[in-house]
Amino acid sequence: MKKPIEMLLIAVLLVVAGCGADKPVSPQEITVETACVLDGMLLADYPGPKAQIHYDQGDPDFFCDTVEMFSIYTRPEQQKRIIAVYTQDMGKADWTKPRGHWIDAKTAVYVSYSRRMGSMGPTLGAFAREEDAQNFVKEHGGEVFRFDQITPEMTTLDGGVVHDERM
Repeated sequence: MKKPIEMLLIAVLLVVAGCGADKPVSPQEITVETACVLDGMLLADYPGPKAQIHYDQGDPDFFCDTVEMFSIYTRPEQQKRIIAVYTQDMGKADWTKPRGHWIDAKTAVYVSYSRRMGSMGPTLGAFAREEDAQNFVKEHGGEVFRFDQITPEMTTLDGGVVHDERM
């Protein structure tokens, strides 16, 4: 049998070892005052799926559009460690005024190049089920992608201005 001091030392080591473990985080619901971290737009005022990124420190960042979230997530300049990413399941949420239905963005299926617009124009519709994404494509056009198939080139925030030679 171990001595009390040995048991205390083991307990302290276990506590210290657990300090670096990620705490599970849950998505936060948006309110009428929740603003996009990139442009200050109020999320509740615009259609299409919203997103949020949770970091190992500080408050989560909210995005009025999935394209904005991916533009941050896919850039190598990211300095804070991301511990969770959420988006809304558009198979359940109302596209015009999405509320709730938060899902893990990394397990979602996305539709790009559809006719449905988000807050910033063309967006990536997010779905928990591939069947819902395929039904969305039949109705609104587009192409289905998995999270790890979304590239930085698909999420530029320039609105095509960089390639507009008329300016």
